Amino acid sequence: MTTTPAPATSAEHDRLAASSGPDAAWRLWGPYVSGRQWGTVREDYSEDGNAWDYLPFDHAHRRAYRWGEDGMAGLCDRFGFLNLGIALWNGHDDRLKERYFGLTNAQGNHGEDVKEIWWPTDATPTHSFASWLYRYPQAAFPYADLLAGNASRGKLDPEYELTDTGVLADNRFFDVTVTYAKASPTDVLMEVTVTNHGPDAAPVDVVPQAWFRNTWAWGRDDRAPSLALDGPVVRAEHAWLGTYEIEADGDPRILFCDNETDAESLWGSANASDCPKNGIDTAIVHGDPSRTRDDHGTKVGFWWHFDAIAPGASQTVRLRMRAVAAGSEADSAPFEAPAVGTAFGAGFDEVIAERRAEADEFYAAVIPATTTAEDAHIARRAFAGLLWGKQLFRYSVHEWLEGDPAQPTPPAARRDPKTGRNSSWTHFDLADVISMPDEWEYPWFASWDLAFHTVPLAQIDPDFAKSQVELMVREWAQHPNGQLPAYEWNFNDVNPPVHAWAAWQVFTVDGGTDRGFLVRVFTKLLFNFSWWVNRKDSEGTYLFEGGFLGMDNVGLFDRSQPLPDGMRLEQSDATSWMAFYALSMLRIAVELTRHTDGWDSTTRTFFEYFLRLTGALENFGSRGISLWNEDDGFFYDSIVHTDGSSEQLPVRSLVGLLPLIAVESVHPALMVELPSLIKEVDWVERRDPGLADVLIHHELHDDARMTLTLVGRSRRVRLVKRMFDESEFLSPHGIRSLSAQYREQFSMDIDGGDFSIRYNPAESDTGLFGGNSNWRGPVWFPVNYLLLDAMWSYAAAYPDELVEDPSGSGDKRSIGAAAADLSERLVSLFRVGANGRRPGTPRWYPSGPLWDEHVTFSEYFDGDTGAGLGATHQTGWTALVAHLIVAPGGMPGR
Repeated sequence: MTTTPAPATSAEHDRLAASSGPDAAWRLWGPYVSGRQWGTVREDYSEDGNAWDYLPFDHAHRRAYRWGEDGMAGLCDRFGFLNLGIALWNGHDDRLKERYFGLTNAQGNHGEDVKEIWWPTDATPTHSFASWLYRYPQAAFPYADLLAGNASRGKLDPEYELTDTGVLADNRFFDVTVTYAKASPTDVLMEVTVTNHGPDAAPVDVVPQAWFRNTWAWGRDDRAPSLALDGPVVRAEHAWLGTYEIEADGDPRILFCDNETDAESLWGSANASDCPKNGIDTAIVHGDPSRTRDDHGTKVGFWWHFDAIAPGASQTVRLRMRAVAAGSEADSAPFEAPAVGTAFGAGFDEVIAERRAEADEFYAAVIPATTTAEDAHIARRAFAGLLWGKQLFRYSVHEWLEGDPAQPTPPAARRDPKTGRNSSWTHFDLADVISMPDEWEYPWFASWDLAFHTVPLAQIDPDFAKSQVELMVREWAQHPNGQLPAYEWNFNDVNPPVHAWAAWQVFTVDGGTDRGFLVRVFTKLLFNFSWWVNRKDSEGTYLFEGGFLGMDNVGLFDRSQPLPDGMRLEQSDATSWMAFYALSMLRIAVELTRHTDGWDSTTRTFFEYFLRLTGALENFGSRGISLWNEDDGFFYDSIVHTDGSSEQLPVRSLVGLLPLIAVESVHPALMVELPSLIKEVDWVERRDPGLADVLIHHELHDDARMTLTLVGRSRRVRLVKRMFDESEFLSPHGIRSLSAQYREQFSMDIDGGDFSIRYNPAESDTGLFGGNSNWRGPVWFPVNYLLLDAMWSYAAAYPDELVEDPSGSGDKRSIGAAAADLSERLVSLFRVGANGRRPGTPRWYPSGPLWDEHVTFSEYFDGDTGAGLGATHQTGWTALVAHLIVAPGGMPGR
């Protein structure tokens, strides 16, 4: 049952109301520039598929990208034609600081790892206002030291980070703050402030840049846009965008070059342009202006040089970019011709101040007034990270495999259906702004990550959240066989089926009225559900093999790889995910049935399917396989041998807790409206009493409900006891991914092979599944949130049931209170602790006035201390903390 919240009101809400689609005027410009384009699959045209080596960091400032652009604090139009960004030079680096530096997967002792420090500090959903902070060393950036330091460390060692090099000692760094504000949809103000926090005066060069993505060098469209000096402004001409004027405040030196590859410096071959992409870098860093022009190009830099910024002092530079004519190919490109001499002055400051105030007004309407100032700060930073994490993702697999007419033909191995990456996804063709898991380490979507992003996004921009859910099921993304693309490195891999759940969450947060959205998603997910049934239930037993399923190295071996000699792995989590999927689809079908004729049979279908899945997990699977271990009170995966014998893999991990997430308590008001479902329940009870055992009917406080759950009460009690046991899963800051009982190694012989696993609270000590992720102990936000969501459902069904929290403490509380405790543990990761430090801050971030204000959103968290681990800008699914703050207790209407 859903309720419609009172609409929030603010100037930004008004803009959102007028910006319902991706082509809306206020959405044209945003921080859509990728944090990293080099080292991605899209840019890889190699034979062996080694994307990191094909276009490495050292080539990035000299090679034109094919599919996108990258930069720091980058802003672009939603198709990525024209880009704005920031470049810096401290007088010591060997190159302009134009993009973030990090290690490739092979260079890092725990996989790929960005080695920079920055924070998205604010943003509104229409990008009418945004701010960003970067910490730039005053000494030479330690590129070589970071490479060597990590190369010398193994997987048992912590990563060697920027602060470990000593380059930031004594606060010898500049804080670079970039602020964007829109005076109108096509009038963008950019302000860059550089503050010296060191003890000595220090020089710096500040070079805001504008450039066109190279669309003309590939032989598909030879029309070239242009940037040209026209009096005090640079005119940007583009067939689709139209004409913009970019003007600088003051008198910087203006340098032009072309967004073309410097083939001469890379390979000794002729350049397509005498002023290639790195021309501005060559002029400023190397003192050679011969590769720049004074009047035209496709890339331009506005160069301010400051000889010495005093300690504690700041310098500010400003740009303004305004449309003056609509493009010939734009349907309705909005623009306002600027008045002469109005680019700067008091009006500039007034726009920034007004947009900043509107951002405050917007979040005051989003975040409940009862929220503490600290939690409101955490939520707002999480939302800022989500919004800065929106990136343009362009990738046509057909064109990528085929190659471009003006470029060499890609190696034939790339198109081999057996070995070529994504070769069976030739229909895939995206050019969309997508919420990415992390700006740098994951600058490509992962389908299950994206589903979690949409939940907090729905709190601030429900239209965008809905578009993200729908994007993965559009015909140019979803495979014709029904599979959803997993992630760029391997679309064929299998992510957990969470899209139906996400669709319902977004629908509910948005007020529960947009049933057209549910129909659009539900009808496409019918194909996906069928794909799962046909491809992942090979024996027709309702027990699923699954594979990867998001948890990279949670098991004794890589579950993505086939087992030898025809053995089969039947997974507790795969079957749980499918039951969860079936219930999510049932929930949507119930809602559609309430309002539209014709959905009744679909409701019955998913009801029956859920019962079958429950029967498989509750009783026995194929050939007498049981996933439940009565002695341990836990669910385990089972290996099925070719002779039909089987054995459980007795490792207690999230795999065995996941059956808890498949629960739905149907509100009595809905039961009254669903006579067909009631008849189906009655029929099942008469026809198959065994299946009917999974239906729990009860009346509490005159609240007659039907509760569907994969796990009956006796088993649920035992699982919850494990989950809230501090010696196993319950950590100070959430549920661990592996039981801490395995602090000493657990080993098992499987067909003569020795396999082992150990509780690892921090970084992975194994190379399994790439070695840069770890589900062997740390706390992960997405599955914690699903467990929380399930507990809220159990609390609605059984408000008087008590659980011991923590287990063994003697402290009994309601399920709802236990859920609230778990939620508090998760939020506490980001709150300032007794020692003045946020527990979830990575260990290598210092403490102090310049650091403590800033909230870091890591990929996962130490299972003992809560310290942030993995990617450091994972305001994708880790931004769920904002949802816990804004909507404590989960979805309304339970």
